[in-house]
Amino acid sequence: MVKLRLKRFGKKKAVSYRIVAIDSASRRDGRPLEELGFYNPRTDETRLNVPGIVNRLKQGAQPTDTVRSILQKAKVFDQVNA
Repeated sequence: MVKLRLKRFGKKKAVSYRIVAIDSASRRDGRPLEELGFYNPRTDETRLNVPGIVNRLKQGAQPTDTVRSILQKAKVFDQVNA
């Protein structure tokens, strides 16, 4: 199953994340199928590839709880249902 989840990168105490589509059996920082966005929790900055995320969701990818809340703030699910 394909999941949309966070991949950690950055230095210690200064972490940021990439939102990736990855097989659910892969490790957290493993090779993703596709990188779909960026999230920095320290500044609350997000950059999303919305068409790519919508495409993955329509193909059946399941977001994790944290990614789901990020996508809800950006109103991505409105585009999936439209």
